[in-house]
Amino acid sequence: MSNDLPDLRASHADRDRVVDALRVAGGDGRLSAEELDTRLESALSARTLGELAELTADLPIAPAAKGKDVLVVEQHGGRYVREGRWSVPARIELRTKECRVTLDFTHAVITSNVLRIETDMVHGKLFIVSSPGIVIDTDGLNLTYSKLKLHSKNVAADPRLRIELVGKLLHAKVFEQRP
Repeated sequence: MSNDLPDLRASHADRDRVVDALRVAGGDGRLSAEELDTRLESALSARTLGELAELTADLPIAPAAKGKDVLVVEQHGGRYVREGRWSVPARIELRTKECRVTLDFTHAVITSNVLRIETDMVHGKLFIVSSPGIVIDTDGLNLTYSKLKLHSKNVAADPRLRIELVGKLLHAKVFEQRP
């Protein structure tokens, strides 16, 4: 967004870009929930590019976040947890050994409607805490001495989030839990 023309009228796309940036900043913990709500309200009612620019002036903006929007978890042993208000990337790479991974989507900030989780798990457990409107697709998983414990295959007509689990599991388990 150019600051050269602050009085130029903002478009829906301009507002959407700022809303996305604010949500990511909220998910990163840069904005409190109240501050996020206030800024989102202002973004949605902003009339000019200048008003929008002010809302993100104090935030780091990653313009090409979509392409490299990946969370990589490489861990041996212990546990890895994402919960609360976290920003869900387009892709998660899980390369773990003897590790217990929990991805809790209950309060997550979901920015795209497909999440691809690429797994290379050995002797581990993956807990997916899902909420209504989340569909888990395991067709791309290669299981060796591994188990899946997922809820019904109820494919929502228009899921809020489709999680595509792909990759390989060796002596690993995937559990879907409801909050």
